[in-house]
Amino acid sequence: MTSAGSPFLALPGAVDSAAADQGVPAHYGNPVAEQRALLAGAIVDLSHRGVISVSGADRLTWLNSLTSQSLLRLAPGESTESLLLGVSGRVEFDMRVIDDGDTAWLLVDADELPALLAWLLKMRFTLRVVIADRTNDFATVGSIGASNEVLDAAAASPNGVALIWRDPWASVSEGGHQYAQVADHPGAEWLWRETLVNREALASLADRVRDREVATAGVLAAEALRIAAWRPRRATESDEKTIPHELDWMRSAVHLSKGCYRGQETVAKVHNLGHPPRRLVFLHLDGTDNVLPQPGDDVVLPAQADAAGGDPDVVGQVTSSAIHYELGPIALAVVRRSTPVDPDLGVLSDGIVVAAGQEVIVPPEAGSVVGRIRRMPRLGVMRR
Repeated sequence: MTSAGSPFLALPGAVDSAAADQGVPAHYGNPVAEQRALLAGAIVDLSHRGVISVSGADRLTWLNSLTSQSLLRLAPGESTESLLLGVSGRVEFDMRVIDDGDTAWLLVDADELPALLAWLLKMRFTLRVVIADRTNDFATVGSIGASNEVLDAAAASPNGVALIWRDPWASVSEGGHQYAQVADHPGAEWLWRETLVNREALASLADRVRDREVATAGVLAAEALRIAAWRPRRATESDEKTIPHELDWMRSAVHLSKGCYRGQETVAKVHNLGHPPRRLVFLHLDGTDNVLPQPGDDVVLPAQADAAGGDPDVVGQVTSSAIHYELGPIALAVVRRSTPVDPDLGVLSDGIVVAAGQEVIVPPEAGSVVGRIRRMPRLGVMRR
């Protein structure tokens, strides 16, 4: 993985990100205005992200056998998303996948790359696959929209196919399932793309921004729009206990009728017969006190606490938060499945309870798609 600083951090007003996105600009002085710029064609430096290549005749068959998505018929230039699960069905890695007919390209968050690369190398056995860390060769740049003239021209194409990953979140993928019970899913407007460019071309892209040939936006702008689209991200919404159902990740990253893979038994059992223990919610936050709750802040039932005269009942935690250019303060949170859907929630932040209107993403009744197994009659008793 590259250790060189991004040239975008040298642009006027650039402020470095923190945590999972450290190494690229969080913003350039006005994160809210940058959201509008991003929707109008600005680009986002994501050059800290990891890139893994998997080449060889067995690459798609091998990846298909390991992960949650069906990859056998992935056509050159087609994009998808796949999860690597543990034996108990918990999410370990999230991979954004594009194949160019010769090589499968896995785009991953920076903190995932070392462990994922080591695991894949360990699982090669005698198959015809070659795995490599290509982060020093290719940088990731984000954008929103069906196309982006600047990035389309700069896209790397080592095998003749432009390496542009288009987020499948905009609709339910083939073989997937949506738990959100809404007529108009906000993800339908999330036309997110991640373009791989040759890393040496990153400086020239930064120069084009400096010369005002193209606008740029920071990661905070992209995160605000992602949150508004209800789009989960492993670096923020997932922890060591997460299963895909809890985040409505079945929508884009799980194929329910493909062959066996690690963790598939849990995926099928929870989807068909059970319920995920937690669920993702979208929160409209009260901005009266000018306090934006942060990831890790407790989500509570303040009304019950007031009635009982005691401490608030903690039901979950905020996972992502932002100031949206239209919606104002918003957040994603993971709460207990049993959390009521009707009352407003609250978020404990900076010693106060911030009121939070709840929109249900994953409902409490998610799962149990085929219902309970019907009890068989006892031997010797005839059914009338």
